[in-house]
Amino acid sequence: MVLQPFKNCLWLSCVLRTPKACFWSTASGGLIIQSVSNDVYQNLAVEDWIHDHMDLEKQQVLFLWRNSPAVVIGRHQNPWQECNLRLLRQKNIKLARRRSGGGTVYHDLGNINLTFFTTRKKYERMENLKLIVKALKTLRPQLDVHVTDRYDILLDRQYKISGTAAKLGRTSAYHHCTLLCNADKFVLSSVLKSPFKGLKSNATPSVPALVKNLFEEDPSLTSEMVLDAIAKEYAVQHQIDHHITLINPADETLLPGISDKTKELQTWEWVYGKTPKFSVSTCLNMVYKDSVLDVKVNMDVKHGRIEVCNIDLPEQWLPPGLCSELVKSLTGSKFCPNETTTLVTTLLRVCPQDDELHSKWSLLCENMIRLM
Repeated sequence: MVLQPFKNCLWLSCVLRTPKACFWSTASGGLIIQSVSNDVYQNLAVEDWIHDHMDLEKQQVLFLWRNSPAVVIGRHQNPWQECNLRLLRQKNIKLARRRSGGGTVYHDLGNINLTFFTTRKKYERMENLKLIVKALKTLRPQLDVHVTDRYDILLDRQYKISGTAAKLGRTSAYHHCTLLCNADKFVLSSVLKSPFKGLKSNATPSVPALVKNLFEEDPSLTSEMVLDAIAKEYAVQHQIDHHITLINPADETLLPGISDKTKELQTWEWVYGKTPKFSVSTCLNMVYKDSVLDVKVNMDVKHGRIEVCNIDLPEQWLPPGLCSELVKSLTGSKFCPNETTTLVTTLLRVCPQDDELHSKWSLLCENMIRLM
């Protein structure tokens, strides 16, 4: 199938000037839509909107989307456990929490995302994955791709090119999966490796796997070819027109209330605050004047906020009152480097002007910030 951008853009501009109901009722039985946005929060918000608003008894939907660099964690995961948060900040890679379960994935423009929407009764992720495999085999018969019992798609019997997650509502459901086409594997492996030590949590851990890009196997492929092949196979199986409808996930005329959904997905309270309760028990090896000082830190973190905090260091190294002041300020605050930096900056203003004390205090605070 060939996507016709000009024709689709004209169609879309017409849609944006018509009532919502008119748009979603233009196709019966099934609909294939593709986001024109590469923003992870906007695209995840579209999933929420379709799940909450569309009548999936009348119409099944395939949603195609790609994101600029982002790490997406599952609904019940711990970001400190799953990825290198400091590296994400350095590389300006977004972190998002989706509403489905499953493990953590890295997205960039070399990664295709597919979401299959149905009623809960018709939900069948194995059939969806088989559809993708059939489309790939139709496109390139020589490709060795198959679906596993864990609902992954493997290339050459060992490399994972697709992982699965799902959300099952009371009546509606969706299954979404990734397809590694030409993602940056170096960045992927770097950001999905947490440097955190001493973290204990009941959050859902990701299962590491060997990965490979589809285009490493066949460089003649393009993302557009793969998207079109999957859309065509979906259309054949659902007996609908294989036309891809482009949608703008920022348009309130098309998706009333979408802005609020997008904003919620970007909040600290959702991305970090929804982390299941966890504890931190670690030792900071602080170097001061050619000597190494071991500082034991124990914390309990709930809803992303420090509930209990203990810092154990020698009394002769720093007056207990100063350490207690830090503990008092941290308790109840976000387990977050930005908030802790603000707290520390305020505390440093009232720190004794003794140069050595000030240096030690600053060193301790820097290490606490680095911990987050």
